[in-house]
Amino acid sequence: MHFYRPLGPIKALTFDLDDTLYDNRPVIERTEVEVINFLRQQFPQLADMDRAGFSKIRAQLLEQEPDIYHDVSEWRRRSFEVTLRLYGYSDSDAADGAALTMDHFSYWRSRIEVPPSTHSTLSLLATRYPLVAVTNGNANPALFGLGDYFQLVLRAGPDGRAKPFGDMYLNAASQLKLAPEYLLHVGDDLITDVAGAIRHGLQACWINDRNRNLMHESTGCLLPHIEISRLDSLCRLI
Repeated sequence: MHFYRPLGPIKALTFDLDDTLYDNRPVIERTEVEVINFLRQQFPQLADMDRAGFSKIRAQLLEQEPDIYHDVSEWRRRSFEVTLRLYGYSDSDAADGAALTMDHFSYWRSRIEVPPSTHSTLSLLATRYPLVAVTNGNANPALFGLGDYFQLVLRAGPDGRAKPFGDMYLNAASQLKLAPEYLLHVGDDLITDVAGAIRHGLQACWINDRNRNLMHESTGCLLPHIEISRLDSLCRLI
């Protein structure tokens, strides 16, 4: 545990989900493969669709509607709908097909293997602090065994703009009835988690579990209060 800023009193902790509490990279890789296979099998006109083609459609939609970035589930649903229309399906069939594909996506998106150390750490911390999940993604902690640890789960889109915007950070503070300075946010991303939290009055903990050097990170524009390499180091705060 490395300290870069004086750590003030902590009355609650907020957590990023993906790549902070578990490794999200294999989850997304598998989910993307399963969804493209589903589209090919379910919709014959998409038989030649591949991941690169779908990614291009998603990127074009984002370019046309930049604010859709703040709701990744809606961005993905709309991308499925646009894809189906581009491949000749009617508006109603495309809407129904997008909803069906989102169900398939959600199933695979929630097949997450959470390390035992994450369970033990959150379980211990929850005995002392209110815990809140604050995510730009669409993972649902209740579907992979983490739901009981959190008093609140805030997602970009329904609960405000994506981090590093302050909407969800300030939402968490408001719902907990705490000043932001009493919240410690824990996350792996130096922009969305560290800079985002600090710029909106929270304290920040950077989880660096891939042996990166903060001083050599191009995205390290603001120093966190704490740097840890293992999530269970947080138990030393109790």
